[in-house]
Amino acid sequence: MRTRSLLTAVPLALLTLSGTPVAGAEPSPPAGIVGGVPATETYSFMASLQGAGGNHSCGGSLVAPRWVVTAGHCGQPAQVRIGSTTYNAGGEVVKVAARRAVGGDVALLQLASAATSAPIEIADGAPAGVATRIIGWGQTCASRGCGGAPVDLQQLDTGIVEDSRCSGITGATELCVDGGDGKGACYGDSGGPAVTGGPGAWKLIGATSRGTSEPCAVSPATYGDVTAYRAQILQIIGTTAGR
Repeated sequence: MRTRSLLTAVPLALLTLSGTPVAGAEPSPPAGIVGGVPATETYSFMASLQGAGGNHSCGGSLVAPRWVVTAGHCGQPAQVRIGSTTYNAGGEVVKVAARRAVGGDVALLQLASAATSAPIEIADGAPAGVATRIIGWGQTCASRGCGGAPVDLQQLDTGIVEDSRCSGITGATELCVDGGDGKGACYGDSGGPAVTGGPGAWKLIGATSRGTSEPCAVSPATYGDVTAYRAQILQIIGTTAGR
């Protein structure tokens, strides 16, 4: 993947789907996925990356008791809330001890203590045509700063499409997730999961990286392909459990 700095590449700064473009800053309140619906279940692995005050900035996925996968551009938050359908209550809050880059726009957060929530398995692959569900607290309206902050987690069923649908994508380590016609990931969704499967059998395939247009939800979005880094992640977190 061609790494693009938020500080030097203005187009990416505009399209990156995090809640704030400044690492370490206290973020503004989140909203929810454009065109989605309230979460139909409690995803035990779903994480809200937060400042010390509890404000949401990005999403993430618990892949082991002490490890969360997120987008690299989300930086290192103070804490994560895991396993809740609301970003400001429920689940469990765990402090973040360290951040480790994996590759491209995919990173791991090491938690200061083990989470008790059930982690999600990383899938073996995610070819075009695979159905996926994206989950997050990103904006429900398409332009940056256009709306308020629903407390409830949102979800949207979509699919993986051909790389050619996402400009600037690196096919080996990124995924193109379908979107448009008023549906798709938006600001505040960065780092959050794209999953495949179904209740009780979800598998992680991607982490929200960036949009391909402004405003949101008029074209597909680019996700870090977590499955491409599966072996590397499992080596770092020291487990092959959940196979």
